[in-house]
Amino acid sequence: MRRITYRDALREALREEMLRDKTVFLLGEDVGRYWNGAFKVTKGLAEEFGDERVRDTPISESAIIGVAAGAAITGMRPIAEIMFGDLSALAMDQIANQVAKMRYMFGGQAKVPVVIRMPFGAGVNIASHHSQSLEAWFMHVPGLKIAMPSTPYDAKGLLKTAIRDDDPVMFFEHKLLYPVEGEVPEEEYTIPFGVADIKREGKDVTIVATLYMVHKALSAAEMLTKEGIDVEVVDPRTLVPLDKQAIVDSVKKTGRIAIVTENCKTAGVSAEIAAVVAEEALDYLDAPIKRVAEPDTPIPFSPPLEQFVIPNEKSIVKAVKEIVY
Repeated sequence: MRRITYRDALREALREEMLRDKTVFLLGEDVGRYWNGAFKVTKGLAEEFGDERVRDTPISESAIIGVAAGAAITGMRPIAEIMFGDLSALAMDQIANQVAKMRYMFGGQAKVPVVIRMPFGAGVNIASHHSQSLEAWFMHVPGLKIAMPSTPYDAKGLLKTAIRDDDPVMFFEHKLLYPVEGEVPEEEYTIPFGVADIKREGKDVTIVATLYMVHKALSAAEMLTKEGIDVEVVDPRTLVPLDKQAIVDSVKKTGRIAIVTENCKTAGVSAEIAAVVAEEALDYLDAPIKRVAEPDTPIPFSPPLEQFVIPNEKSIVKAVKEIVY
């Protein structure tokens, strides 16, 4: 099977859906001809589809999401790009109080098929305002779906599903994943929401990891293999809906779980997954639930300090050993 980058997989999904459905269009800051998106995901699309369907916007996140919401309820399928996920804070009224609630508030008469794409995550030394992972914010807003693909295959399949969904989807991409290569079939495919993927099977301990942390979890699993610990790595792929059953089934098999996420530990994604396990699989646990997440601090600009706060293979290995031995 061919191998392409995460960035190219996203671009293929956008292009294929724009060819399939003329109501699909892109909007955001610098997504068009001049810049092709901050991370070059939309490269070449303005030349192919024109400036009406690949629309550069003013530097106003609230305007971007407001326009997308209006277009969606009048029959279009907008894909809005927020240049950095942190800047979603500037559009939280539009996202949390309008996009997320419209279908409910209008008794189901209005559909809001908006996809909001955002690069998330630390590791590229661009400081506190451009390095956060804020997915837990959006998990707390009823009406939003959340996709977090960790591989090129998942990125393409989940984005196509998101574009076709009649509900708003927050689509989070990690900055460090854009150049990562993986196998992606040339034929048409989609990936359903709410279906986790077992990235690695094992019998001794479960690691549930999201987005870029999936790759660190897989590396840690290989390190632990050398010490006789067989790790299963579960990637939820979507946080809303969350495949609780896949997580519970894995815990039933292994009896131990560590949850690895790149967001603040307090009230984060790891807390919600831990609560699911505590409520639905407590009797199967042979050790306490472990969480590996960022400390409750802004992301530092200093490269050594930034690397210190991001979960890594060493911290994952340490957490696993604490519940195995």
